[in-house]
Amino acid sequence: MDLTPQHEELRRTIRRFIAEEVNPHCAAWEEATIFPAHELFKKMGDLGLLGINKPEAFGGLGLDYSYAAVAAEEFARINSGGVAMAIGVQTDMATPALARFGSDDLRAQFLAPSIAGDKVACIGVSEPHAGSDVAAIRTRAVEDGDDLVINGSKMWITNGTQADWMCMLANTSDGNKHQNKSLICVPLKDQNGKRAKGVTVARKLKKMGMHSSDTAELFFDDVRVPKRNIIGEPGMGFVYQMLQFQEERLYGALSSITGCELTIEETIDYTRNRKAFGKALIENQVVHYRLIELMTEVEALRALTWKGVGIHVAGGDCTVLASMAKLKAARLTREVNDSCLQFWGGMGFMDETMVSRRYRDGRLTSIGGGADEVMIGIIAKFKGLLPGKN
Repeated sequence: MDLTPQHEELRRTIRRFIAEEVNPHCAAWEEATIFPAHELFKKMGDLGLLGINKPEAFGGLGLDYSYAAVAAEEFARINSGGVAMAIGVQTDMATPALARFGSDDLRAQFLAPSIAGDKVACIGVSEPHAGSDVAAIRTRAVEDGDDLVINGSKMWITNGTQADWMCMLANTSDGNKHQNKSLICVPLKDQNGKRAKGVTVARKLKKMGMHSSDTAELFFDDVRVPKRNIIGEPGMGFVYQMLQFQEERLYGALSSITGCELTIEETIDYTRNRKAFGKALIENQVVHYRLIELMTEVEALRALTWKGVGIHVAGGDCTVLASMAKLKAARLTREVNDSCLQFWGGMGFMDETMVSRRYRDGRLTSIGGGADEVMIGIIAKFKGLLPGKN
């Protein structure tokens, strides 16, 4: 789809913000294994960067999703996959269903402060025994008068130690596992900023990559929230979450385009300046041929992903293309980072190089938001290729 001067102005604004306010701090945040989410998100909220395609009535810019797609591409310029992922949780993973289906009161309480950067959000779907198998979650929210009483746990929660509220998927009734779930806005802190009663951050998780992201396991023990905190219709949570996943998967694919481009560009610069056996590394055919092959694959990913974006903007069902784009992005990210790291040699194995960081951070793309195998299963289902489904 064609981008306008307004899209490019947004791109320039984000690129400038990242260069001035984010990248100078990434090394320290990586070392600390956390970044100041409230401080950074407030700066972003002041610039309108957390509600690009959210309703103006709740502080958003009211633009269509193509502008959010441009933002997703640019956030990948952050020199820390963990920070870029945390931003995506705030904008494209924890808030789309709330923005689309939530009541005005619920949006005023949770969406508006998230857009402003006053509250940090997280998405609570995965559990220790239920990752990509979303229907297998066990966390329950049982009615008690005007309240829901929540018991269970959530695992691999991005922003988990800092978040003020969670968009939680929980079982709210018995019966069909695809029709007994609801999305619920669950406060994780009280009005004084203290941990809400019954909510426990069990542990901050130590990960292979995404070091600056505070990923946590949370426990919920008789946590009470008003029934009005259910987003949209009770029992529609699985459907809403599947819709929400489409923006998460497009975000991952869009981010991967830029991440792959940066890795290739940095590798070109390095191999031009690094000499071995009397000539620049890039003069070896095996090097420049491989880099051109990877550049071509990135352009193919861009076309696939933006076709999905166009369908989503037009209000169509982008499930197949979002799943294809996410699958291709995940596998291409691994291929680009691995191939380019090899050309860096010993320097590629050093923590100080971005190719090393992207190698570690990028591996999550094949797991988070639905593993590669789940993407293939979704595509096969839509194409009528599942055994016994023809």
